[in-house]
Amino acid sequence: MGTEQGSGFEPATGDGPAPEAGGKRDASVRTAFEGMLQIRRLTNAGHAAPESVPARWETSRPVRAVALALEAAGLPASAVDTSGLRTATGYRLRPGEAAGGVRVEWLGPPGSGAAHEEGAGLERCASVLRPLGWTVLVYRGARRRRFLEVEPPAGVRGPDDG
Repeated sequence: MGTEQGSGFEPATGDGPAPEAGGKRDASVRTAFEGMLQIRRLTNAGHAAPESVPARWETSRPVRAVALALEAAGLPASAVDTSGLRTATGYRLRPGEAAGGVRVEWLGPPGSGAAHEEGAGLERCASVLRPLGWTVLVYRGARRRRFLEVEPPAGVRGPDDG
C-alpha cells in the first residue's frame, strides 16, 4: 500500500516506498482529494458544512481517507525500502485500536531525529484532520512516543461499525 498500483491510485501510508513527488503523482493526489470532497458535498448535503464531515465512503476506508487528506496537504509520509528499513521521516498510518480508527505515528530512519520532531509533525497532521471532521486524540505509547488516534465523529460510522 502507498504506491500507485494497477488497480488505481493509492495514497501514501508511510509503510511503502517513498512516492515520487511531482507531476503525475501530484495530479493524482489533487484529483483524488477533490473527488473525496465532492463525495462529501453529495452525501452530506443535509449538513451546514458538508465538506467538514467524513462521508460513509471514508469511514469504511479510514486509513485510505486519512492518508489522502495528509498527502493532499503536502505532509511527508515515512517510507521503507524493500527490506523494511525506514528511509524517510513522516507520518505512518495503520488501523487504530477502535474499529474505524486510524493510528498516526511520526517515524523516520534510525538517527533521523524523528522522535524529536514527532510533536510538531503530529500537530501538523492533527491540524489537517480536525477541520475535515475527524476526531483526533493524542496518546503516549511505548518509550513515551506520542501518536494520534483518529476516528470519525460520533454518529458517523462505516458500514461495518454496527
